[in-house]
Amino acid sequence: MYQYGIEEIKIKKSKKHIVIILFIITIILGLAAFGGIELAKQITNQKQIAQKDDSNNKPQKNNENVAQEDSKNVTSTKNNQKLTPEQLTAMNNIYNQKEKTAFLTFDDGPSSTVTPKILETLKKENIKATFFVLGTMVKSNPNLVKQAKEEGHYIANHGYSHVYKKVYQNENKPLEEYNQTNKLIQKALDDPNYQSNVFRFPGGSNGGYYDKVKTKAKKVFKENGISYLDWNALTNDSAGAETQEEIIKNLKSTCKGKNTVVILMHDAPNKSLTAQTLPKVIEYLKEQGYTFKNLYDIL
Repeated sequence: MYQYGIEEIKIKKSKKHIVIILFIITIILGLAAFGGIELAKQITNQKQIAQKDDSNNKPQKNNENVAQEDSKNVTSTKNNQKLTPEQLTAMNNIYNQKEKTAFLTFDDGPSSTVTPKILETLKKENIKATFFVLGTMVKSNPNLVKQAKEEGHYIANHGYSHVYKKVYQNENKPLEEYNQTNKLIQKALDDPNYQSNVFRFPGGSNGGYYDKVKTKAKKVFKENGISYLDWNALTNDSAGAETQEEIIKNLKSTCKGKNTVVILMHDAPNKSLTAQTLPKVIEYLKEQGYTFKNLYDIL
């Protein structure tokens, strides 16, 4: 019995030691866990502070910049494919707008002397126009093509040479000039998918010595999902108008009685008078109740 009691005491002491050791281990583990949690919180807080500081150091985009970026994205996606039958029909019906609408169009550019002044006026007036660019001029002034596109203007196609004997050699030659210029536009915009989609025949799509060739060429364009656009109003800035008064007079007479006007003007190097008169052109059209659109509003 005596020996059994001794063994019993030893077992009790052993159990007590185990409990104490377990208690100590539990406390250590608890402290370690608490310390880990606090350390994680500190690291998280430091990351958040660093992110805030980084965000504060980055230049903030204002609403205008955001709007310009959105505009770039929208216009880019619209020009990455050929026109659908519905879009071709919309172009054919461009003169049938419900409200009084003016489309400002500029041919034969871009030029380093005139186009920047026109873009400046359009930006000031918050008006988007359509530029029918020449391949030879795109090659010389790619930066202006890109600027016009980035500012929301439509870059359409006026062929490469503007030399009638070259453009109208046969029914397929206008499309060849279109494609040649379209590649130069793509290069200027750094966008290999850009499609200008709309062609303006040098001298217009009807009449003249090459009328039969033009008629056949229009069918070729349609088969390739490409539209074309003439004009129904003009300033005669390339046909003899020598003063601002003459330009406005021609504008008034050719716009008279028309609900929708597609106005022909030019931004070639020798058309400084056009750039000078543009504010008065816009003022007159506003007075007559016209709203301004470009081809992005149609396509």
